[in-house]
Amino acid sequence: MLDLDSPLAAAQSDAYADPAPALPPQPKSVRETGLEQQLIAELIAKAIFVSGKTHLPMLTTRLRLSINVLREVLDFMVAEHLAEIAWRGESDIDVQYQLTAAGKQRAGAWFERCRYVGPAPVTLDAYRAAVERQSAQPPVTADDLAAELVDDGLAPAVREQLGAALYSGRALLLYGPPGGGKSTLARKLGRLQQGLIAVPYAVVVGQEIIQVHDTTLHLPPSPLQAMQERPTPERRSSDLRWALCRRPVVMLGAELSEDMLDLRPDVHSGCHQAPPHLKANNGLFIIDDLGRQRLAAGALLNRYLEPLARGLDQLSLQGGQQFTVPFDVTLVLATNLDPAALLDASALRRLGYKVRIGALGEASYRQLFRQQCRVAGIACDDVALRYLIEELHRGSGQPLLACHPRELLGRIADFAGFSGAEARLTVAALDQAWSSLFATCAPATDERGRQWPESIV
Repeated sequence: MLDLDSPLAAAQSDAYADPAPALPPQPKSVRETGLEQQLIAELIAKAIFVSGKTHLPMLTTRLRLSINVLREVLDFMVAEHLAEIAWRGESDIDVQYQLTAAGKQRAGAWFERCRYVGPAPVTLDAYRAAVERQSAQPPVTADDLAAELVDDGLAPAVREQLGAALYSGRALLLYGPPGGGKSTLARKLGRLQQGLIAVPYAVVVGQEIIQVHDTTLHLPPSPLQAMQERPTPERRSSDLRWALCRRPVVMLGAELSEDMLDLRPDVHSGCHQAPPHLKANNGLFIIDDLGRQRLAAGALLNRYLEPLARGLDQLSLQGGQQFTVPFDVTLVLATNLDPAALLDASALRRLGYKVRIGALGEASYRQLFRQQCRVAGIACDDVALRYLIEELHRGSGQPLLACHPRELLGRIADFAGFSGAEARLTVAALDQAWSSLFATCAPATDERGRQWPESIV
């Protein structure tokens, strides 16, 4: 047991004391942004080029830079006859800018090269430092795991394997028959992540802009997390080029292709889109249906396992320039295929944990079915449930998989809704739902259940 007064305990307490990281402070000058003045001038010029006469506060909103930084660059642009003040109000910030003829010409050329007109990027060094700082999070406890998986019917030994895998941070392979709940389980593991992270809208490498923030993956804090936020002076004047988000859960399946492993040029914006594993930094990266991709499973694992071990990955720009980015994810893979047939012994050894997710025990299946009945709003009938297990499952040899209760109850609701009746769990309703769920080659029968002669079929 860890001594609570020991230096190690104190260090761990400090590391996990505040799960919501303070965003970087707001830059007050061009130098503090880490960016070249020329890049900021290009972003300002393109923003005015697109919008026409633009108020200073609007530029702040568009580029996520402080008024002090914008004024510093705009003063330079005015001195270089690229921009001019179109209108000035009573307050210091009530100023409207427009481009000069020379400014419009320059902005048009910049816009043709790169159409990106969004939040100013952060430097690659700043991004690396943020990912490293946000890597640590409170370890998942047995109670956390039990609470999240309370209705899954998993055996205690399986939960212990999952807990050890998450604690280790090593890659995890979930395998077993289709319908066992591997994909759902992987997503639930993502909900066990704690704390918030800062994600930049974009990162600059040389003269190229890479978009990192993705609204579908980098979700804002939940209402509870927002309530727990401690408003500190640093956060009230934070760098708005970063967004405070929940730890991401990035899930890819058979659609994962070789061109998604590196930067992808965005023809519309003229910049680059970060690959999925970069967007997953400080979060969970799930590869579902391993072995169904066009890329061989072994090659896919080789692409990720070595960077995962080093915590670093190499990406390439179109011109061939390579650069290093952080690779800090919890990697979870799921497959319906036999791991031994899918991967060689070396690849399997490099995978930290292999956890089989198979059929449920009868007691767990009953518990899950009753829970799904409550979710569906259908009263559970014990006679019908016993018929499902003893006659339908055992009679057909279909294993007690986690997907079946939800699928069967959904079909019962569908048939009832079509006929305008209340959905009820009966033997007849189960037979109807069962026959629509499985594709079988049973002998054809007439309306009285009599088997047709084979010649007529």
